[in-house]
Amino acid sequence: MTPLSDRPLTAMIDPAAGPPDCAAYGRAGGWQAARRALGGLAPADIIDMVTRSKLRGRGGAGFSTGQKWSFVPKDPASERRKYLIANADEMEPGTFKDRLLLEGNPLQLVEGMIVAAYGVQAGHGIVFLRGEYHLACTRLHHAIGEARQQGWLGENILGSGFSFDIHVHSSAGRYICGEETALLTALEGRRATPRSKPPFPQTGGLWGAPSVVNNVETLCNLPHIIANGPEWFAALGLGEDGGTKIYGASGRVARPGAWELPIGTPLRQIIEEHAGGMLPGYRLRALLPGGASTAFLDATSLDVAMDYGSVEKAGSRLGTGMAIILDDRTCPIGMIRNLEHFFAQESCGWCTPCRDGLPWVERLLTAIEDGTGQAEDMDHLARHARMLGAPGRTFCAHAPGAMAPLASGLKLFAADFTDHIRHGRCPLRIAA
Repeated sequence: MTPLSDRPLTAMIDPAAGPPDCAAYGRAGGWQAARRALGGLAPADIIDMVTRSKLRGRGGAGFSTGQKWSFVPKDPASERRKYLIANADEMEPGTFKDRLLLEGNPLQLVEGMIVAAYGVQAGHGIVFLRGEYHLACTRLHHAIGEARQQGWLGENILGSGFSFDIHVHSSAGRYICGEETALLTALEGRRATPRSKPPFPQTGGLWGAPSVVNNVETLCNLPHIIANGPEWFAALGLGEDGGTKIYGASGRVARPGAWELPIGTPLRQIIEEHAGGMLPGYRLRALLPGGASTAFLDATSLDVAMDYGSVEKAGSRLGTGMAIILDDRTCPIGMIRNLEHFFAQESCGWCTPCRDGLPWVERLLTAIEDGTGQAEDMDHLARHARMLGAPGRTFCAHAPGAMAPLASGLKLFAADFTDHIRHGRCPLRIAA
């Protein structure tokens, strides 16, 4: 069999044709990794290969996947229950990469979960799926059922002695469920609130058992790493990080969408070449490089390489790698207010700074946008950004993420804030 492609994640995705069945997936090179893993590799070999591949978590945090797995106790799944959970909640505004993978080739996720489960010796798999992803849910259920019929899931897979099956859990919603410990709490049937660490999920997760939570894109890379080797995967990256990354762009660009590219692809190439540049009559003013919870970068940052370290040096985070574009005819204050409205609604309410602070931020921004803001509101916003944005001052990373666009926006769009307060209305409305 031949490798799927130099762009492995999206090689078999054809929206018009629908996802491949087990036979078509196998003809295109699928199931090689599962056969190789279960046919002779030790679980420790899997973890070592993933570590050497330089695969980092694609959900936003960017932690080394192999290192994350190494924290799981090494006793067999038959002696101690372990769980592997695919985080398919994907409620980050501006992000739709996992939906592309789930709808286009769910068997790739199934095989990736088999490989990961064998590596950490987990006997139980769960896909925590965003409730609104109805088509993905249907296709995922079909893929799991077919894989089960073909012997890729269930007891004693390929006669290896390893047993593993997957259950799909459709989430009831809430952005906070994307945080792995809140996700685990929701799976247990309780209110989705984050947990204190330690214990970390790898040692005490779902119902107290060792649990690994990985993003969908992360898991979909695994079949290609095991089938083609960690060195092959690492060489696909353009810098320190290994592999490819699904990048995207939304906003007033000519071709909004998502594209699989080598990790480290320059931001300019993503926007100008793949997204087709800005629509006629619009100019790029700034962007959020990795979803709504990342800091703004201005138009002078387009040559930054889209990898974890480079984007951090530029003053933001890679996050999900899905850029939200701000054009010169959209009010930045209105955009930030809209984002903070979302984050205020989605606070789990567990800690006071987040529960009460985010609504105050939204109210201040609404007043400024509506023309009733005062000069002192700028000091209040800066104080909120400083107090809520500092790590350790809230129970989880929800509020710091919410403050990223605000804190950067206060610096980047200071003149816009001042004009709103001076004119008593949005200057863009005055110009119109």
